[in-house]
Amino acid sequence: MIFKKLLIPLVIICSSAASGFAQDAQKGQQIAQRAEAAGNGYGDFAVQGDMTLRTAGGATSKRRFAAKNLELNGGRATRYMMVFDWPGDIRGTALLTHSFDTKQDSQWLYLPAASRVKKISGSGRSGSFVGSEFSYEDMVEQDASSYRHVWLRDEACPNGAGTCHLLQRTPVYKSGYSQQAVWIDTNALRYQLIQYYNRQGQLNKTLTMKNYKKYKGRFWRPSQMTMVNHLTGKSTTLNWKNYQFNIGLQPNQLTREAMTRAQ
Repeated sequence: MIFKKLLIPLVIICSSAASGFAQDAQKGQQIAQRAEAAGNGYGDFAVQGDMTLRTAGGATSKRRFAAKNLELNGGRATRYMMVFDWPGDIRGTALLTHSFDTKQDSQWLYLPAASRVKKISGSGRSGSFVGSEFSYEDMVEQDASSYRHVWLRDEACPNGAGTCHLLQRTPVYKSGYSQQAVWIDTNALRYQLIQYYNRQGQLNKTLTMKNYKKYKGRFWRPSQMTMVNHLTGKSTTLNWKNYQFNIGLQPNQLTREAMTRAQ
């Protein structure tokens, strides 16, 4: 019968496609894991920075902050705290993030005007962080285990930084995004650009990372990160400077209680 003659080729084609996808998924996950490993092992660091918010019309406003980051359990968990010190109306506002390899991250926001620590969870994670184009979700570590990755192809990096792996990644946990496209350079496994697609499948935002510098002879960090919101025309740029590594941070310095004393 004709049907029986067609059945075997169709099974072979389907099996081949499934096998190819599995291989691309494995390759994508391995690339993400290697990129994560390349940035691990720093111990702890402190850094200063500023945030520039731009409206669709081009008006700007600035904010200044300091941040601290601590690795725990051999890099399988981290604690990160960002505290704003200027201008006055935002001074003392702090964001604390506890990141984990095996479960969803936890975040808290401290608002000094209300003397209140607020846990960020559920739909709140997709909300705007202090009025910027970065959401709370965008402010967490890029843990490989928090996404399912699929390698799509290698191609020229979008910002001219050589050749990049292009990965499609899907959040494992509840997210404001349906998919993300990630470009990681093949040379040093540095994130160059991320496109974020919302739950409706629209290209919502693009994050560009550039001006990388190497610290301690090993750790690459971008000096500038710009998030553009394609739906509103707004953007936010984070500039980082004065990295200091191995400053002796302790876990009790990055807790909810410590947030209230971090002004």
